[in-house]
Amino acid sequence: MGDENLNDLISDFARFYILTILYEAPAHGYSILRKFKARVGRTISPGIVYPFLQKLEERGLITHHVTSVGEKERKVYALTDEGRELCNRLFKRFARLVATAIEPSLDVCANCGCKLYEGGYTEVIGGVKMTFCCIHCAQSYKRERGMRHDAPTSSMNGVGGAK
Repeated sequence: MGDENLNDLISDFARFYILTILYEAPAHGYSILRKFKARVGRTISPGIVYPFLQKLEERGLITHHVTSVGEKERKVYALTDEGRELCNRLFKRFARLVATAIEPSLDVCANCGCKLYEGGYTEVIGGVKMTFCCIHCAQSYKRERGMRHDAPTSSMNGVGGAK
């Protein structure tokens, strides 16, 4: 991918993330720049932020009010109801995209079928290493199959799944 395409991609991501920051709470331009750098680890150009805020305001997706900070004035931007609706639609679309991208790498609980985004509980049952979202599912799995409840080998690997 050429530098120009990468810059366009980052720019589009930056715009999406600016909306995310405004969705969380009203913010002024410098605050958006700071939050972006802190969360993404990259500096975003004011040349992307301020023209984008202006376009959002022209389209009725955000409004601003002016606050005084010492002798300076600061514009604080907030999403309108229409802007919040847009964000909700974008977040749903982005969630589907992320789900499609990570779906193949997810483990599935052997008992309840929930998808494990990270970690889980593993246990060797009948010589087979099985993954569960939690110890309770492992116990339920064994109980339903008439097996003993004490686990010969098990480990908890972080956070459970999303049921």
